[in-house]
Amino acid sequence: MKNNRYWPLAIAVVVALIMLFSPGSTVPSSPENTDKITHTLMFAVLAITSLHARIPVWLTAVWLVIFAATSEVLQAALPISRSGSIWDGSADLLGIAVGIGIVSLVTRHRNARNDQPSRF
Repeated sequence: MKNNRYWPLAIAVVVALIMLFSPGSTVPSSPENTDKITHTLMFAVLAITSLHARIPVWLTAVWLVIFAATSEVLQAALPISRSGSIWDGSADLLGIAVGIGIVSLVTRHRNARNDQPSRF
């Protein structure tokens, strides 16, 4: 990995893997459905760091949708006291859309600012 733009993505993937596949007994309890916020934020960060690594938007969306679906299936199948959930998967998809949307808005704002004539 010569390109330093990949490091945030690599770190985000490792953190996501730890969070998604830690045994259920090690996951702190929290109010019902607050894990959906965690899923949304986790996948938003994955999308943002993927785009920061200059992975195209379409490819970012594809690999993250596959990652989200695979993680939910594995959580249900592996003996780690976790369960796959269509609602967690939906939160993952929302996070992907939010992350891509944030990068799109920031890029559009940055480009619009750069297109303005100099004031000096």
